[in-house]
Amino acid sequence: MSLNRRKVLAASAGAAAALAAAGLPVLQTATPAISHGKLRAEPLIPHKNRGIILYAVRDRIGAAPDESGIPYGFERVLARLAEIGYKEIEFAGYNQHTSILGRQITAKEIRKILDDNGLVANGTHTQIRADTFTQQLDIAEELGMKHIGTGSDPTGSAYKADWDVAADLWNELGRQARKRGMKLYTHNHDAAYGFLLDTGPLDDLGRPTRSSGTRKLEYFFTKADARYVFFEMDIYWAYVARFKHKTYTDKWGQTRTDLFDPILTVAPRTDRFPLFHAKDGDRAPEQANGHVMVPLGEGDINFQQFFEEIGEQNYHHANWEQDTAPGGAANPGQSLNFAAISYQNMSDLVIYRH
Repeated sequence: MSLNRRKVLAASAGAAAALAAAGLPVLQTATPAISHGKLRAEPLIPHKNRGIILYAVRDRIGAAPDESGIPYGFERVLARLAEIGYKEIEFAGYNQHTSILGRQITAKEIRKILDDNGLVANGTHTQIRADTFTQQLDIAEELGMKHIGTGSDPTGSAYKADWDVAADLWNELGRQARKRGMKLYTHNHDAAYGFLLDTGPLDDLGRPTRSSGTRKLEYFFTKADARYVFFEMDIYWAYVARFKHKTYTDKWGQTRTDLFDPILTVAPRTDRFPLFHAKDGDRAPEQANGHVMVPLGEGDINFQQFFEEIGEQNYHHANWEQDTAPGGAANPGQSLNFAAISYQNMSDLVIYRH
């Protein structure tokens, strides 16, 4: 299933105009005619930076040995992902079915599987807590990671004070990670791009009930030290935020509209986003999230424009994910099939240079 070029090249509404208004470069995303050898096509996402988070194939990582012929466990699944073409792995836990080895696999054994297949661990979704952080750093170092992170937000609060506390913790843990040669990162879902309650009348607990229009994670950008705290944008959930978090009530009680733009969120601070989840979705305005997850390249999200506009292609790592990839007992091979489709479509993205 080749990438649908119409969908890839269709610009997200207003993004180009907004970039220009912000003084940021607006790049040509349509495929140009190549004449007289003046332009050359290069991969938009370099081969070495194409990854997958294992949550997308969690059913096969956690599967017990069976006779289906479908890979199971770390050794077989990682070998299959390398065969597909992936070069990087983002972890979502370090356990497999204990019947494979008669015990749980170790980080050292997982590292050997990575090395044997020419794979690199580029990150992880684990708990980021002060009391267990050293242990998590030890595991990450054993696996050769340059990034360590979590799949949840620093806080789910709508109030500045809680984000301030979170920033203090993350700045300290980020310093510890840097000393070990790693970047600490947080991963967003749509709620992180909802609006703070930071103005207007106070409730019974003395908390603001209205918003200045500042989004939660954008406030965190200003409080988290850029030397120590980094981000992994889940592109799908960022576009869900664009659909869901459009309005807020200002301090005078008036409803205001502010359309979230994922590209404009990244572009001015692109070096704070070393990792992305390249997760695709079909528009479905009748759904609560406005989108339904599909394999990369089969949805409506414009990855071509996104990765061109944010620049620094060699710096960014794209990890494919689809939360709904596992097919269950009815289709146990679905997640690995979707991984293959998504890798091919990720590979089809190109950029043209002089």
